[in-house]
Amino acid sequence: MAYKRAVAALASGATLAGGGAAMLLAWQNGWWATLFGAALAVAWIAGLGAWTGVHAALHTAPSPPVAGRGDDPDAVPPSPLLHPLLDQVPVPLLRIDGAGAHAINRAARALFYTDDRILPPIPALGDRTADRLRHRGRSWRIDAVETAPGQRLAVLIDVDAEERAAERRAHDEMIDILGHELLNGLSPVVSLADSAITAAARGDAMLPDILATLARRVEGLEGFTRAYRTLSRLPDPVPATVPLADLAADLARLFAGRFGEAVALAVDAPDATARVDRDQLVQALWALLQNGAEAALAAPSPARVALTVLPGSGELAIRVSDTGAGIAAPDRARIFRPFFTTKPAGSGIGLTLARRIARAHGGDLHLLPTAATTFELCLPSHAGA
Repeated sequence: MAYKRAVAALASGATLAGGGAAMLLAWQNGWWATLFGAALAVAWIAGLGAWTGVHAALHTAPSPPVAGRGDDPDAVPPSPLLHPLLDQVPVPLLRIDGAGAHAINRAARALFYTDDRILPPIPALGDRTADRLRHRGRSWRIDAVETAPGQRLAVLIDVDAEERAAERRAHDEMIDILGHELLNGLSPVVSLADSAITAAARGDAMLPDILATLARRVEGLEGFTRAYRTLSRLPDPVPATVPLADLAADLARLFAGRFGEAVALAVDAPDATARVDRDQLVQALWALLQNGAEAALAAPSPARVALTVLPGSGELAIRVSDTGAGIAAPDRARIFRPFFTTKPAGSGIGLTLARRIARAHGGDLHLLPTAATTFELCLPSHAGA
C-alpha cells in the first residue's frame, strides 16, 4: 500500500511539473487555448491529490478510546463485523479483566442493564475460583477461559433454565412411558373382556379361563399403577442416627427369608453410624439386593451377592455386587429410567426408586465400570455420624 502511494505521488508531481511547463510555453507563444487546457488539467490533478490526502487522513486517524471498552490505548478493537454475530448468541458473554467485567453481546447487556462496563463490580465475576453467580433471582454457571494475561472470556449459563428444560424432558419421557405402559396393559384387557362376553353368550366352557386371565391382567395393571404412585409420592427423608451394622443385619435377615440358601450373601459392615432415613435406605438397598440375587440365580455360576459398607471422611459408600451375567452395554444407559426392565415380571421402578432415595439424601447411585455388576450408593459426608 505504501509503495502504491509513493508511485501515485511521483506521477502526480511529474504531471504537475509538465503541466506548469506547458502553461509557460503557451503563455510565451500566445497559445491561449493550450494555456486554458493545461490550466484545467493542473487544477484537476491538484484538487484530486488534495482530496485523496484529506480522505486518507480522515480514515487512518486513530479513533479515541471508548469509555468502558477497555481503556488500554494499545488494545486492538474487535472487528465491527463481529458485534452483530456476538449479539445473536443467546447466552450472556462477558470480558473480564481483573475485577472489572464488560458485556460484549446483547444478552449480557440486557441482563446487567449496561452498554458495556458492569457497575457496580460483581465479586463472583472477578473471582477466578467462582463458578456460580446469583443475579436477578436466577442462578448462573460461569464458564470462563483465559484469552490473554489478566483477561478472560466468560459465558453465563442459566442453571434454572437448564433444570426446567431437564424437568420438561423428564415429564415428557414419563408421559410417553405411562401412555405406552397403560396402552399395553389396557389392550389385552379390552380384548379379553370382549372374549368373555362372547363366551358367556355362547355358554362356552372357556369362560372361567378367560376371566382368570382377565383378572391377572387387571392385577398387573393395578400393580403398575401402585408402583407409579410409590415413585411419584416419595416423601422427604427424615434423617436419624442409624448403626450401619444393625441396618446390614436387618437386610441380611430379609435376604435369607426371601432367597434362603439359594443365594449366598456376604456382608461387610463396620461398627459405624450414619444420619439417614432408615426406612428409605432399607428400601433402596433391598431393591439392589433383590436385583442382584435374581441376576445371580439366572447365571450358571454359583449365586452370590455381596453387601459392602464403606464409611469415610468424605462420603459414605454402600456397594452391592453379584455374580450375574452382567448388564448389556445398550441397557447400561437405560437401567435408571422409570419402568425400564429386562425381566418379564419386573416393574422397572427398583433402580429408579433407589436412585431417587439416594439423591433425596444428597447423594447418588451409580453402576460402577467393573467386571462384576456393582452398584454404589453414595451419601455425602454429612450423612456420616
